[in-house]
Amino acid sequence: QVQLVESGGGSVQAGGSLTLSCVLIRATSRRACLGWFRQVPGKELEGIAAMDSDGSTSYADSLKARFTISSTKNTLYLQMNGLKPEDTAMYYCAADEALLGSCSYPRHIRSPNFPIRGQGTQVTVSS
Repeated sequence: QVQLVESGGGSVQAGGSLTLSCVLIRATSRRACLGWFRQVPGKELEGIAAMDSDGSTSYADSLKARFTISSTKNTLYLQMNGLKPEDTAMYYCAADEALLGSCSYPRHIRSPNFPIRGQGTQVTVSS
């Protein structure tokens, strides 16, 4: 299965931008839905964005104006603009090979349930 290694988190002031990166280490050629979600301690996981193996993307409605998912061959990115203090969270890169490369809004955005995730990278936004 694919392995994921995130980087790019840090501290930023409100209104600033950050780009998170996620290197994909693929053990096989199996296609996967790739995505990002975040978690604040004590709260439920929040789906952010997902990209299927054909490059089609989907976003959480509340975030799509400010966040952009993209990829190169072996790296997944999350560009975050206009950051707000409420964006403070641990951010995870994730993958799901179960749907042969397709993404499902309920499974990957509404209630993110990715079997494979990276170690997470912390984003802190100060006011």
